[in-house]
Amino acid sequence: MADLHLMVDRAAGGLAGQIAREVREAVRSGRLVPGVRLPATRDLARDLGLSRGVVVEAYEQLVAEGVLESRTGAGTRVAAGAGRQAAPGRPGDERESCWPHYGHRPTSPDLGLFPRQAWLAAVRHVLATLPNDALDYGDPGGVPALRRELAAYLGRVRAADASADDVVVVTGVAQGLSLVVQALARDRGRGIVLAVEDPTSARQLPLLRRAGADIVPVPVDSEGIVVGALPGDADAVVVTPAHQYPTGVVLSPARRAALVDWAARTGALVLEDDYDAEFRFDRDPVGCLQGLAPDRVVLAGSVSKALAPGLRLGWIAAPPRVARAVRLARGEFDLGSPVIDQYVLAHLIDGGAYDRHLRRMRREYRRRRDALVGALAEDLPWMNVRGISAGLHLYAEVDDGGDPSGLAEAARAVGLSAEVVTSAHGSPGLVLGFARLPAHRVAEAVRALAGNVEGDVRG
Repeated sequence: MADLHLMVDRAAGGLAGQIAREVREAVRSGRLVPGVRLPATRDLARDLGLSRGVVVEAYEQLVAEGVLESRTGAGTRVAAGAGRQAAPGRPGDERESCWPHYGHRPTSPDLGLFPRQAWLAAVRHVLATLPNDALDYGDPGGVPALRRELAAYLGRVRAADASADDVVVVTGVAQGLSLVVQALARDRGRGIVLAVEDPTSARQLPLLRRAGADIVPVPVDSEGIVVGALPGDADAVVVTPAHQYPTGVVLSPARRAALVDWAARTGALVLEDDYDAEFRFDRDPVGCLQGLAPDRVVLAGSVSKALAPGLRLGWIAAPPRVARAVRLARGEFDLGSPVIDQYVLAHLIDGGAYDRHLRRMRREYRRRRDALVGALAEDLPWMNVRGISAGLHLYAEVDDGGDPSGLAEAARAVGLSAEVVTSAHGSPGLVLGFARLPAHRVAEAVRALAGNVEGDVRG
């Protein structure tokens, strides 16, 4: 086991980021070679005098980047080939600064609970039964077996109104929405005016702009997007009606009806990101908008929260003309998604394993969210939690005098995943992710956060 010699400046903040940078540099310089086992998170935290959650976050970031690999019973090691990624040339030339950091986000699921055995059994079944011809280039819109299962599943669980021909398999919601925007821009021969909720996920905006969208923010209140504020020249609007990101509100019945009426009256398209619909804890989720107006709504979903983002499996259920355009775009762009994984997902849905996994995760995530809400109420009562009991994150507003940026940094330092959310129509808020921490660790992290921030981020 390697003895890590890390320099950590507690006064500088961002402790998990400091640890990740130190380990990353040690790997790239060759000081830590592939296969070397790192200290357990508990041991390293004790050596550094930090909370274990900080070290866990650093390790998770490096695993997501491919620098480290972690296996149950085998510990955490430097990944094979990681040392070959050192940037040539001048010392200190850090190539990773050219690229954004991916991985752990407040909306990330607990990847340790991925149903490995069920997935492995499905892979074995598929490889044992799949005809040879099925391994050829598949339908760029998705293999028929998966499209049929998804159409039936969405009708049963989300009250969608879609046939297999209306479903297109994509790599995720981001690609699905981007391809729809591109199809609209191509159809109109120009860039499109795209309304988006404000606040929203900042990560999706560059993708939509690159696809040809001129973004117009529209405010969100306690009932969801303010339909009356939608621009009259909008070609489409992106909404998250089941559980709005980040505020956590649900689109009210009156707003749902108004939005469908607006789309019918203007001829615009509603792009429904079915975000977090599978994780409603206080009751069954409301049905999707697409079921109310299948000729005007595109429903986009994925398994990124239910299973794992790295699977890159998602779908859209769209009006026939839009489905055909997106299917054509996939054929021109990348020839479609990997066929084996599509058959595996179809088998999991058909056999009920997907539903069983969701039921387990729904119970577990509810426990973790309840623990976070309770701990915040007890230890940080000036953070006001908003939104329904659902999803993998919660949204909190900070009383006047609070510093959301400082609070987010302090939260990350104790092992919580946190991001500041800004809005053109309101005060900054804070998104806290809870999915990757067991309930008892959530409470511990909040207590540590309360001890660190009182007097620091409160004016």
